[in-house]
Amino acid sequence: WCTLSTRVLFRSKDKFSMSFEPYASNGGTVVAIAGEDFAVIASDTRLSEGYSIHTRECPKLFPLTSQTVLGACGFHGDVLTLTKVVGQRLVHFEHEHEKKMSSQSIAQMLSTILYGRRFFPYYVYNIVAGLDDHGKGCVFSYDPVGSYEREEFRACGSASALLQPLLDNQIGYKNQQNAVKVPLTKEKAVSLIKDIFTSAGERDIYTGDRVEIAIITADGVARDTWALRRD
Repeated sequence: WCTLSTRVLFRSKDKFSMSFEPYASNGGTVVAIAGEDFAVIASDTRLSEGYSIHTRECPKLFPLTSQTVLGACGFHGDVLTLTKVVGQRLVHFEHEHEKKMSSQSIAQMLSTILYGRRFFPYYVYNIVAGLDDHGKGCVFSYDPVGSYEREEFRACGSASALLQPLLDNQIGYKNQQNAVKVPLTKEKAVSLIKDIFTSAGERDIYTGDRVEIAIITADGVARDTWALRRD
């Protein structure tokens, strides 16, 4: 699945060197928010490289169980490979233990998979969102080699530098004087995600076209969409 490219560097008329480039950046953004009894994770659907748009219909959300969703963006070849490996591990676990893997267990498993490729890492930004064993929303974010932590909210991908400060302010109440922190509702989280992706689409050329939103509750995973800029 990996797309391998080779760049030719001409040094003179008769001599040249070749360099190996195993990665490509296909853009995209993923945002996740955890609430008291829900989690919301969303991604845009644009798949691009450089100044070319490959497709406008490529969501970066991958449902793993009825209470866990993986968001992955970056190099699309590695995204496909990684999600295939995760899917195989989940099927093996279910056949062996006759039950679904929990969100915390999936988060730990993904960390182990990423660490196993630490010498040739997957070029993928990952966020796992779902419900924990107590029914509370949980969000896990990762670095490329598997180090992860549980958070209340996180943005990753090409527009993460634009969106994370907004999440810090609106959900984390940072840099707000005398602000009263109120519990985050599911409706507020979905509305906020639509607003911040609209903002990202105005500033980041690799984020756009449409937002796909997965709303995770004890009843399962519900879907919502929101249109973005297409230019």
